[in-house]
Amino acid sequence: MPRTQPLDAVDQSLVDGVLARQLRPLAKTITLIESQREDHQARARSVLEALLPHTGGAMRVGISGVPGVGKSTFIEALGLYLIEQGLRVAVLAVDPSSSITGGSILGDKTRMERLSQNTAAFIRPSPSAGSLGGVAEKTRETMLACEAAGFDVIIIETVGVGQSETAVANMSDMFCLLQLPNAGDDLQGIKKGIMELADLVVVNKADIDLAATTRAQAQLKTALHMLRPVSPNWSPPVLTLSALRMEGVAEFWQTVCEYRDTMKRTGEFETKRRRQARAWMWELIDAGLRAHFRSHPRVRADLPALTEAVEEGGTTPSAAAQRLLRYLKDAV
Repeated sequence: MPRTQPLDAVDQSLVDGVLARQLRPLAKTITLIESQREDHQARARSVLEALLPHTGGAMRVGISGVPGVGKSTFIEALGLYLIEQGLRVAVLAVDPSSSITGGSILGDKTRMERLSQNTAAFIRPSPSAGSLGGVAEKTRETMLACEAAGFDVIIIETVGVGQSETAVANMSDMFCLLQLPNAGDDLQGIKKGIMELADLVVVNKADIDLAATTRAQAQLKTALHMLRPVSPNWSPPVLTLSALRMEGVAEFWQTVCEYRDTMKRTGEFETKRRRQARAWMWELIDAGLRAHFRSHPRVRADLPALTEAVEEGGTTPSAAAQRLLRYLKDAV
C-alpha cells in the first residue's frame, strides 16, 4: 500500500535516526505521534508506515496493579535485570491526567531514576489525557516506534484504575497483574474481569510479611483455578517477589519466556497479535466516526438544545440520538 504522505527530508531523518537506534529522533517521533495537530498526525502516519516493516520483534509486557503495589519499583528492577542480560528495554508509562486542568505529574523517570540513567533503557511517560481506560491514545503507535528503534522488551505500565487493564491487555503479548500481600485476605475486592485477563499474577513486596504473602499466593491460586484461563495452553501462575530487594525478578522473566515460547509453539502468539491489530483498527474507526459526528455543523448547532431537552425530560435520549445521527445519513 502507498504511504499516506511522502516523507520530506525532516521526517526521513526521523526514520533514519529511529532505525539507527538513536534516542533523540525516537523521542521526537513520539512527540509527533502524540501531537493533536492535523498536519502532525499526517506526518506521523507517514513516519509509522516507513517504520512498520521494522516492528514486531519485541516482547510486549503489560503491567498493572492498584496504586501502591510497587509497579514503578518492580519495572525498574525488571528493567535493570533485563539490561544485565544484554537486552534493551523501553518503558511506556501512562500517568493519569487531571480532569480539571488536564495536566499530569509524569514522574516515572523520577521513580525509576537508576533505570532512566541507563543508556540501554528508554522511559517515556505520557499523560492519559482522559483516554479510555487511562491508556494514552497513542500508546500503540509509540510502542511500534520503540520496536523499530530496536528495543527487545516493551513494558507498558497502566494507571491501574478503571478499564486500563483491559486496554493494556489488548495491546500486550503478556498481561501481568501485581497484587499486595494482603490481597488474599479480601479476594472479593479483586475484580473477576481483571483476574480473567491476567496471564501472570505477582504478589509484590513479599519481604514485608512472608506469612501474608504465602497466604495471598495460595488464595490467588485458588481464585484462578475457578476461572477459565485465557489460553487453553497456559494456566496463569502466581509468583511472589520483592522488587525492592531484587528477589524473584529472574524467576519472573523466566516465566515470561516460558509463556512466550508456549504461545509461539501453539501459534497463539501470532493469532493474538493479529486479533489485536484488527481490534485496534476498529477502535480508530470508532474514534474517527465520533470525531466526525461531533464536528458536523448541524450536530454542533443542535446538540446543546437537544442535550438540555433530554435532561429536562422534553425528549427521550433515543429520539435525540436518532435526530442527530440522521444529519450524518443526510450528508451521505
